[in-house]
Amino acid sequence: MELFKTARVVRLRSHHDKYLLADDDHESVCQDRDGTVRNARWTVEFVKNSNTLRFKSCYGKYLTAANMPFRLGLRGKKVLQTLPKRLDSSLEWEPIREGCQVRLKTPYGQFLRANGGVPPWRNSITHDVPHRTASQDWVLWDIDVIEFRPESPKPRPESPERQPESPERRPVALPPPPPPPELLAEPTEPTSPSKIELRSPRTSKEESSESFNHGSPMKDAGRMIHYHVANDKGDVEDSAEEFSFSFKGSEVEGLKKKLKEETGLEEIVVCSRNPLNGKLYPIRLHLPPNNHDMHVVVVPSSSEASDL
Repeated sequence: MELFKTARVVRLRSHHDKYLLADDDHESVCQDRDGTVRNARWTVEFVKNSNTLRFKSCYGKYLTAANMPFRLGLRGKKVLQTLPKRLDSSLEWEPIREGCQVRLKTPYGQFLRANGGVPPWRNSITHDVPHRTASQDWVLWDIDVIEFRPESPKPRPESPERQPESPERRPVALPPPPPPPELLAEPTEPTSPSKIELRSPRTSKEESSESFNHGSPMKDAGRMIHYHVANDKGDVEDSAEEFSFSFKGSEVEGLKKKLKEETGLEEIVVCSRNPLNGKLYPIRLHLPPNNHDMHVVVVPSSSEASDL
């Protein structure tokens, strides 16, 4: 709670370096890398006699842990922005500090989670308890304070009681001197709120590149991995979207671990397509040298083609 004591308006930044946004439909929420939009501003409200908070969006609605499943057959439940007639516990979030980050817990023991992977999971927000090791950090949030609460005035100390003076010795009260001219001007509000970023030890991609370019030679930036996700039959549909990310290293196991985190799949086979006959074959040893860009196909282990 100490992270929010002086905070009036905050931004919530996820493990994926994206900000929690209130959608323009005034109902759903998502995550996006642009944290400068007003949809990323959340007003903090304290719940009386409790260690919980409410977050109000720019549309005047509250961040709500709904009881509806995000997708049929999946564990996560929806997170919405609502304005019920009665403010109940579904609007309350308990901040639990972990280093410079927090987890936001519902009264039912679940956590606000920013999802990664392929659609429909990508950029979605749910509340649940992560069970996979790869998604444990998806419930951690950095807090950017962009507007502080005004300080409450301190009470003046009471002066000690004095004995009344006799009329003969009581001094004549003089009118107070006029205030200095500079105090007559109305105070102006700062043009922009102060900002404090509570960052975890990890750095963003932009910060990493800046630190490498400052006073040191350019280091290896890795290669671009472009990938498709195969369907249950092991085929890649023509309409399937291709995704990309930067990867350092030459070990197949490292690439496989990164693809699991990107797709949200438990077990996969990383394949490459033969340019002559178009067939898929698994990549088992090392990645090609010289950091050339790669196009791969992620085949789920449940697919018919996983026995390649």
